[in-house]
Amino acid sequence: MFKYLWMVTQDLFLTVTLTSLMHIMLFRLFGAKGRKMHAIALSAGTLASVVLAAVKFNTRLIISSHWNHYIYAVILTLTVLVLLLTVFFGRRENQPMKTGGILLSVSASLLSATFIFYSLPGVLLYPFSFNTMGQGYFSSYYLVRMAGWLAALVLLFVYSRLLSRCALYIKPWGHVPAFLNTGLLTFAVYCFGRFFVPWVNRAKWLKWPVKYDDASFGWIGQLMMFTANHSMLFIWIISILAALLAVLLFRQGTIIREPYDNPAQLRKLKARNRHWRRVAAGIVICLILSTVIMTVVKTNDTRQVELSAPEAYTVDQAAGVITVPMEAVNDGHLHRFEYKTEKNISVRWIVVRKPNSAAYGVGLDACEVCGNAGYFERSGQIICKRCDVVMNINTIGFKGGCNPIPLAYEVKDGNLVFQLSDLIAGEKEFR
Repeated sequence: MFKYLWMVTQDLFLTVTLTSLMHIMLFRLFGAKGRKMHAIALSAGTLASVVLAAVKFNTRLIISSHWNHYIYAVILTLTVLVLLLTVFFGRRENQPMKTGGILLSVSASLLSATFIFYSLPGVLLYPFSFNTMGQGYFSSYYLVRMAGWLAALVLLFVYSRLLSRCALYIKPWGHVPAFLNTGLLTFAVYCFGRFFVPWVNRAKWLKWPVKYDDASFGWIGQLMMFTANHSMLFIWIISILAALLAVLLFRQGTIIREPYDNPAQLRKLKARNRHWRRVAAGIVICLILSTVIMTVVKTNDTRQVELSAPEAYTVDQAAGVITVPMEAVNDGHLHRFEYKTEKNISVRWIVVRKPNSAAYGVGLDACEVCGNAGYFERSGQIICKRCDVVMNINTIGFKGGCNPIPLAYEVKDGNLVFQLSDLIAGEKEFR
């Protein structure tokens, strides 16, 4: 659940913020015509994203790095156009849509559609990549992940609505294009850095090495590495811009500047100001939630889990067996063991006594799906370290899915007996 909560929030936050501000900017500039043109572009971008996601899902299409190269080029070009046209034709509200206004509306609409086409297809494909251990779309595994995915979309939808209202109500008009242009410039810097990556990696005709570094490419290499290593910085900058916009609206809602003739008019103005303050407070709450999701939740979800240390056992090289006392593994918890082969490969396996049973769940500390990432115990549950799927302890020892690869054993004289040949055969899983 938490994985897709922070991933969707992180993937769409910039797009939602910038497209929401552009939508209201066009509305305040050119009225219903500007808003209608932008709405059509948003719908077209969404439809194109759905089509691309469907094609990628049904054909397993793999998009090369050059795809993002072209997207970044389009975003940079349109961003420059929007910035220039806003300076010349975005100075006053409610103006007729003449040639300059049409150019600004078309450029801003295409830019928003490109933003959506850039960020939405991957988000749409997330529900088809949930690991359900083969239990289908109506399993608890799927529904929990879907809940995180939907929660992020709901949060971003509410944030978009509140931010749009803030941009609609705030005075003077100049705040909207100023904050929007600052956000666009911020994102343009990120796209500019990402723009060079496939070009530098593949431009062999320039006799550049495939692997780039700061020394080889000067400021271009430095910018590429900076944008790669500090991608979240651009999100935080735009978050701060949205928060400042909310603060200005809140401050605007604390003062009544309009004249009034009677108490009824005063009450109406106070009610309007309360509404403004609530909108501003709602934006701040959404920003706080988004920040917590993209920091605390993400950190906890992606933290590295340390596997427990291997436990002791007895090895008999002459007989070719390893024995583990049953009393050492009868507590229902996960127990990990490790054997180093002659090829210096550490083969790990786990043992857990099944609940309400005399049987044991035994398998290599690896699976066919997630490799040798291993398993760990959390709150009495056995969990795959790589995909965070909870194992059904009763199925450990059975082949398939994210289950540990089965390992044969015998019960003899109060011990679990493992053949060294079986462990050596598992070397290939731990290379």
